[in-house]
Amino acid sequence: MTSGTRTAFVAALLLAVTALPATTAASADTTHIDGQLPSGAAYTMDVPADWNGTVLLFSHGYRPQGSPNPAQNGPNDATKALLLDGGYALIGSSYATTGWAVTDAVPDQLATLSVFKDRFGTAERTIAWGQSYGGLVTTALAERAPQRIDGSLAMCGLVHGGVANWNNTLDPAFAVKTLLAPGSDVPLADFADQAAATNASNTLAAAVDSAQTTAEGRARVALAAALHNIPVWNDPSQTRPAETDWDAQQANQYTALKGLLQVPAFSWRLEAETRAGGNMSWNTGVDYAKLLGQSSVRKEVTELYKKAGLSLHKDLATLNRAPRVSADPSAVAWMSGTSAFTGKLTKPQLDIHTTGDALVPVQTESALKRAVTAAVSAPLLRQAYVDNAGHCTFSAGEQVAALHTLEARLDTGKWTGTDPGTLNSRATAADPTSAARYVTYHPTPYLRPYDLAHPTDGQ
Repeated sequence: MTSGTRTAFVAALLLAVTALPATTAASADTTHIDGQLPSGAAYTMDVPADWNGTVLLFSHGYRPQGSPNPAQNGPNDATKALLLDGGYALIGSSYATTGWAVTDAVPDQLATLSVFKDRFGTAERTIAWGQSYGGLVTTALAERAPQRIDGSLAMCGLVHGGVANWNNTLDPAFAVKTLLAPGSDVPLADFADQAAATNASNTLAAAVDSAQTTAEGRARVALAAALHNIPVWNDPSQTRPAETDWDAQQANQYTALKGLLQVPAFSWRLEAETRAGGNMSWNTGVDYAKLLGQSSVRKEVTELYKKAGLSLHKDLATLNRAPRVSADPSAVAWMSGTSAFTGKLTKPQLDIHTTGDALVPVQTESALKRAVTAAVSAPLLRQAYVDNAGHCTFSAGEQVAALHTLEARLDTGKWTGTDPGTLNSRATAADPTSAARYVTYHPTPYLRPYDLAHPTDGQ
């Protein structure tokens, strides 16, 4: 944590004691409070009359710049209802800004904890939890403010950190431009403005659409998807393809790849670059043949290239010869200092992830495990996997089961019941009406890891 970041944290915490609730609603069962922090962030709290002494600090997911930014204290109404019935206090803030707002999110969440303590007293147990981008915020809280929490639960989280995220988002865009739009001069980073980012997005999305009409193009779309580990079943509305149905697998990836190009790879990148002061990602020195060899879907790519009569070796050589994207060192330093992880856990953390996540691929869990192993914190981390397509598509029961599993670790000092059978039993007990789909799963490596426990990353 930089000196400036520490100063911001302290200032927010000192000011938080004066942040008064704007509105308070009471009922026989739950006290509900909405208010505003000195930073301008909103907070919301629900505390049941029979509070069990545990407060759950929820960190919400990414919100694009300019989108609505309400406070949020749970992933959805169904899960919140189960938890309130169980006696948990639920709290959470918006963040003072939208977009890649980790420098606002962490102090705002800590300030919300201070407001809660002033209003309701000291909790017996505090658990930080969050989903998607909120999983990154939760892990940042676990590393930077462990004295404020007892444990953490990251769900479908960007637990690989910011530098790794933007590096791996660059790779599929680079492959699409190089192989499907070789005459295009659109930038992949360092956008002049929103119009430039939008034009680049539209150009590459159109190239993917055109490629999808031919066997050769579909093979190259699959290659680009493989560089992001886009799974072959990534949306609950899709039919789950057979193990060797390469065409159906590719069709599912095509939709996800186009979605990646239409928003995160360009508009969201622009917002992050603005915060970082430049481009915080690179592919200089990257061997794309090696990356494909580590991809979870390399077999599909190989088979589609054979079917199309294309040389995969030649296309990989083309990628490796193509002009590269270099990073701005100061922007990398900003992203690393605010959004990369040391792997040094001092309190237990449980992560859960769906196996079919295209936006935040399940391999991000491999990246976090790599970091905590290097930092000798592996005994404090456990990871569990839900067999479902989509981003954060957990049932209410599956989320509550994860919470109870973390609580068991806090109660006993040992990890127990992290196996799929016990997790599914807990999920069914928490909500017999919702799905219980935990499975034994071992994600492949994250393709572009970057963490502070490996000093040579990025060199």
